[in-house]
Amino acid sequence: MKKILGITAILFALSSSAFAQENESGNEHINVPTVVKNANMKKYPESKMHHITWEKEKGNYEANWGGKDGEANSVTYTPSGNFIEIVKEIPVNQLPKTASSYIKEHYKNAKFGDVGKVSDANGKTSYEVEINRKDIIFDENGNFVKEEK
Repeated sequence: MKKILGITAILFALSSSAFAQENESGNEHINVPTVVKNANMKKYPESKMHHITWEKEKGNYEANWGGKDGEANSVTYTPSGNFIEIVKEIPVNQLPKTASSYIKEHYKNAKFGDVGKVSDANGKTSYEVEINRKDIIFDENGNFVKEEK
């Protein structure tokens, strides 16, 4: 009987550990495909030096690591491991002046969330600014593109 209880306890601990590894975002059980994890390690080997949290967003997988909030780098992959984009956190003063002016004019007294420089799979650059729980997107020159919820 003690052996059965011991084995049961070990199996429970192992399954809890496996769940914790897949549930790195803390929000839900996310089963990140190995091909996605491998793609991230190949493209960003420095990420293995940090705790990576995973989220599922619009059917894709997002790896987050670094910085105070753990999201200084946010990389998105398709379920088959194809790179979509990386958002690297930047200080507000690194936004193009056009974007800063737009924000001052259209979002007076707004509280900034994360500010990031986006590079997509084609090498195209854009900027993303979180304001009032919305993402404000600007092109590489700082021109307003859209607002996303």
